[in-house]
Amino acid sequence: MALAAPGQLNTTESPAWGSRSVDCFEKLEQIGEGTYGQVYMAREIRTGEIVALKRIRMDNEREGFPITAIREIKILKKLHHENVIKLKEIVTSPDGNKYKGGIYMVFEYMDHDLTGLADRPGMRFSVAQIKCYMRQLLTGLHYCHVNQVLHRDIKGSNLLIDNEGNLKLADFGLARSFSNDHNGNLTNRVITLWYRPPELLLGTTKYGPAVDMWSVGCIFAELLHGKPIFPGKDEASQPEQLSKIFELCGAPDENNWPGVSKIPWYNNFKPTRPIKRRLRDVFRHFDRNALELLEKMLTLDPSQRISAKDALDAEYFWIDPLPCDPKSLPKYESSHEFQTKKKRQQQRQQDEAAKRQKIQHQQQQQHSRLPPPMQQQMRPGPPAVPPMHGGGQPQLVAAGGGGPGHHYGKPRGGPSAGSSRYPQGGGNPSAGYNHHPNRGGGGGPYPPPPQGYGRGGAGGGGGTSGYGVGPPNYSQGGGGRGGAMGGNRGQQYNNNNTWQ
Repeated sequence: MALAAPGQLNTTESPAWGSRSVDCFEKLEQIGEGTYGQVYMAREIRTGEIVALKRIRMDNEREGFPITAIREIKILKKLHHENVIKLKEIVTSPDGNKYKGGIYMVFEYMDHDLTGLADRPGMRFSVAQIKCYMRQLLTGLHYCHVNQVLHRDIKGSNLLIDNEGNLKLADFGLARSFSNDHNGNLTNRVITLWYRPPELLLGTTKYGPAVDMWSVGCIFAELLHGKPIFPGKDEASQPEQLSKIFELCGAPDENNWPGVSKIPWYNNFKPTRPIKRRLRDVFRHFDRNALELLEKMLTLDPSQRISAKDALDAEYFWIDPLPCDPKSLPKYESSHEFQTKKKRQQQRQQDEAAKRQKIQHQQQQQHSRLPPPMQQQMRPGPPAVPPMHGGGQPQLVAAGGGGPGHHYGKPRGGPSAGSSRYPQGGGNPSAGYNHHPNRGGGGGPYPPPPQGYGRGGAGGGGGTSGYGVGPPNYSQGGGGRGGAMGGNRGQQYNNNNTWQ
């Protein structure tokens, strides 16, 4: 297929799409998994090119081809930009072959997603690196919005990065075209909960590019702060999610958001007390220009929220340190959220086994220090013999013959949750796949101004893929990390849901 120039739309279709078999590829390694299928790193046998192979699951589809896959294919076939993932072709597999039948989307391979990269132990993003990633994110999103495409699931695991430092928007399964008048009725059950804007949480069905810009603001704050700023629990906790937003950004009313009272669920969820905007106070350690840009991205009124185009012109990107050249960034070992989750699970299992072994060793040491008579008591004895009919006496057993006395051994501890991905009490914290489960962790005051963004240690995780294989992207429940970008994140609110 003849591709359009970068930044232009593809208007021609390739007759070859769907004509090749998946047997043209050799599967190398699984890099993503979710409700909708799996993603593999694969090699094209003829050329040796490395690609990402995403299988579209058809098992549970009663009405034919999944609508999300149809939208994703349709949108990605027409988009052509250096900051948007490239869909190379569609391949099929006949029933009975080693891939068990199905339809596959073939994407260009990217080495990381932002979540997986940030989850790497000791990872630290410099200010220039954060600016580099943010500029590429805004550039790709501006291209989508100019071509009237809403992404509707911006989050760290859907931002893919290669070892040349290039960032690309991925997973367009929830994307769709929009009209400039914003009069169409669109679903508000989109965008992962932690990155969902207040207008969707309040039930609006008429919206535009501003919903994506709120998500970008959440990503931006997360990169600077080192952990998510609105870590909700699940879809059932929408009031709590709104409460977190209001505690930081203030309560909406007709003065700061004209027309908000007409949004469907406003009267159900509006705060019962006045709440002042505290974003500048909470993040006062941010760079002044970064804080100014963040304020504009996290504006409650979507009509006043900054656009991607205007954000690219913000002073933040034009002062030292300037955004670095992507090619100057370090090269890292492949880091996808699915892979980092598996490593964290393996580490937790090893930690639990080591803890059990340590407890057993301590119990053995305590037993060996007891006097010989006590050791005799601690040894298991033969089972008690019931009274004999002939009047014989039952055999006596030593006291405690059932095993070591419970007062000699320490109680077993629960499974280790792994160390937090972020430093406790301050310091600097340390790619694109789907669903981020809820993150737990200890609370505490906000850390001092970070010089970069780093994350260390292991955390829980949710394994999915930015090529778009996770469960419905508006679901954010579950345990373990998983999010900015993922991992065990420190809770940012106290028990009264107020900012520390």
